[in-house]
Amino acid sequence: MSLFNRIKTTLRALFPRRYPWPGLDIALPGGQHLHLVGSIHMGTRDMSPLPPALINLLRTADALIVEADISGSESPFANLDIPPPLSERLNSTKLAELARIADEVGLSVSMLETQPLWQIAMVLQATQAQRLGLRGEYGIDYQLLNAARARNLPVIELEGAASQIALLRQLPDDGLPLLDDTLTHWHTNARLLQMMISWWLETPPANSRLELPSTFSESLYDVLMHERNQAWRNALHALPAGRYVVAVGALHLYGEGNLPSLLQ
Repeated sequence: MSLFNRIKTTLRALFPRRYPWPGLDIALPGGQHLHLVGSIHMGTRDMSPLPPALINLLRTADALIVEADISGSESPFANLDIPPPLSERLNSTKLAELARIADEVGLSVSMLETQPLWQIAMVLQATQAQRLGLRGEYGIDYQLLNAARARNLPVIELEGAASQIALLRQLPDDGLPLLDDTLTHWHTNARLLQMMISWWLETPPANSRLELPSTFSESLYDVLMHERNQAWRNALHALPAGRYVVAVGALHLYGEGNLPSLLQ
């Protein structure tokens, strides 16, 4: 690296560019220039269209990188085995709590009977987001994918939907830890969703070390956040030199073991 480029890299590290959305720039030693975007997978109507400056970054990128390409119509939940009745998988206390939360969001427990516990947790979280006014078509990664397709920009998946489902299926006890955390931190998760919306509509956090409310147990946080961040770090370092817009869930950019800190 030339002296000029070393000075430029140092100045960027000391005085990083601020964006009006949760995003930051990182240059890797291999010549990969990344713009990390803290995506929300479901958004509000006010989060569309995307900021023109973000679209401009996409125009000059060599590829868009996402966790999974969700622009297709196929359901990632197809061909799952039908599990035993919920009464055999949950104790009476947990079953009553599930019934209470399901009723709160207008779901029938009978609709959830044939789903694994991790999928029930995902359905509850998605329904909670919908009741807060969030919709999939306004999600940041979904909008970025559409913008990339319109420009014939290559799309690179860090994981893919099949890998994400495989990870969830590997959770112990049919995914009971994820359902437990979803029920236990139900109201905290709603506040966290509203906080992330404000990052897009108002002001993004100034510091990636931001302390966030906990909605995962430590063991689940390791699996769903830490381990994935580490895998993504390795994948991003392995990219060819070039410019990339990288959209990952906003929580991966902040808090303990966040992706930017691993990359830097």
